[in-house]
Amino acid sequence: MPLRNLCFIPAVLALLTAAACRDAKIVSYSVPKETAPAAVANTAPAGDPHAGLGIAPAMPASAPDGSDMATTPVPTATGGDLSWTAPASWQSRPASAMRKATFIISDSANGEQAELAVTAFPGDVGGLLANVNRWRNQLQLPPIEAATLHDTLTHLDVNGLHVDIVELISTTDTDKKRVVGAIIPFNGATWFFKLTGPDAFVAAQKADFLGFIQTINAR
Repeated sequence: MPLRNLCFIPAVLALLTAAACRDAKIVSYSVPKETAPAAVANTAPAGDPHAGLGIAPAMPASAPDGSDMATTPVPTATGGDLSWTAPASWQSRPASAMRKATFIISDSANGEQAELAVTAFPGDVGGLLANVNRWRNQLQLPPIEAATLHDTLTHLDVNGLHVDIVELISTTDTDKKRVVGAIIPFNGATWFFKLTGPDAFVAAQKADFLGFIQTINAR
């Protein structure tokens, strides 16, 4: 190759390098910070709070501290079961990993609907006060203190079982909800029967709910 051509090559490279430097743009990227996945408790077969109630000792449905347990796997009670007789008009739904039973109560005339969730969990699941406050939290009601707990409960003795009945109404101006629930300690576990739905509709179903509770027996 002629010597003059060899001398020309460095000059061309210098021009190309300069052009590349002029056109280069600095691009920055924002990398989201990674967060550790939430720990998930091992799930035992059967039974919430309730998957209406979802609660567990390891924290359902919504745990005694008021947190939502609707999507949290929790251990459910094993051992002896309770049995009951539901009104013929209640529509039974299949049991699930979180629930012992689910019933849908409907009014075809106005399209209103309520749900009864039956769940059971080992131990006292935080205690009676914690469970009542969890339900209050689900209705956006403030927690109550131990001193006023028993003023909010009705105690029943049903077929040798001790039953605490609690009734709660949300204070929102629209879409007001009502909960009528029963909490029953049995065989080292706590059972929850929680009826939830529109305020007036659930109030109208209360007599049937209490009649249902009266049918509960140890199997």
